[in-house]
Amino acid sequence: MDSRSSSGHAADSSIKLEVSLPSGQCETVVVSQCGTVADLKLAAQHSLGQGFLKLAAPDGRLLDPTNSLRLSGLQDGDSLTAVVQQPKIVGGRSAFALWCVGGSRIATWGHSNSVDDSSRGQDRVNNVEQIYGTKGAFGPEGWSAFAALLADGTVLTWGHPDCGGDSSRVQDQLRNVRQICATHHAFAAILEDGTVVTWGRPNAGGDSSRVQDQLRNVQKICCSGSAFAAILADGSVVTWGSSGFGGNSSRVQEQLRNVQHIYGIDVAFAAILADGSVVTWGSRGSGGDSSRVQDQLKNVQQICGSSFAFAAILADRSVVTWGDPNAGGDSSRVQDQLRNVQQMEAS
Repeated sequence: MDSRSSSGHAADSSIKLEVSLPSGQCETVVVSQCGTVADLKLAAQHSLGQGFLKLAAPDGRLLDPTNSLRLSGLQDGDSLTAVVQQPKIVGGRSAFALWCVGGSRIATWGHSNSVDDSSRGQDRVNNVEQIYGTKGAFGPEGWSAFAALLADGTVLTWGHPDCGGDSSRVQDQLRNVRQICATHHAFAAILEDGTVVTWGRPNAGGDSSRVQDQLRNVQKICCSGSAFAAILADGSVVTWGSSGFGGNSSRVQEQLRNVQHIYGIDVAFAAILADGSVVTWGSRGSGGDSSRVQDQLKNVQQICGSSFAFAAILADRSVVTWGDPNAGGDSSRVQDQLRNVQQMEAS
């Protein structure tokens, strides 16, 4: 009787669960029912030999680490999924920012102009969705800034104020953020309701007041060095920032219909339309004028850009290039080799 009671008591005080990684690796974890989800997470990380962000219950619910196992609704023998997240790292012009899974701080290093105030707001850092960086300018100043999108949809910024490191002017608007994009000196954030919030150097995209009433139902934002281009739900495009960097698309605005993708380089943009054709604007000699190859830009599948030139892969896997010849805009020397191209990368 005593033995059975002891055995029953042990069974009642522990719980056995299966925890799987997306890779398929699975381990059985036994933990006390008196513990928390955080205790289970630590035990699973030890058994799997890998860190991860959260645990998902069999019904898909993400488990709160602070909840007790008794209140989490888990049953003995349940199968859980580990939600894995990679470390987040980004480089500015002269600095880096890194957040590791499960960490409570963002580590920054490099030029002091970019990292001196990185401790500001660190008490808010729990789960970082992504880190973004502006590049600033070349030179000994080392200007750049960073923005971290947190899991609760808020944003933490630091670095040089002229590069977007100070978001205090719009901080109360930065709620429910789902995407951030960065030029060299400014940031733009898309909110869940499809509106946009910008900050940083005004003439580099940090001031969107001229087009704010048009920024509705924004699906995606792309950037050049000093301008932004937003694709709306109806396939139209809104641009702002430095006109010399593509911030003024009035020359081609009527052509920007049914836009599927936009690609930005330092001083120009290229948009692929639904019919596979391409529209370009910005600095004419550096990718903003594709008239020389316009009749070849049919059935375009993908575009890649260097700082001052574009290259497009067509449906037949051939390549068309335009822009500054010294930046890759002239591929005539190797054109006969550009066949069956699968992927391109730019310097």
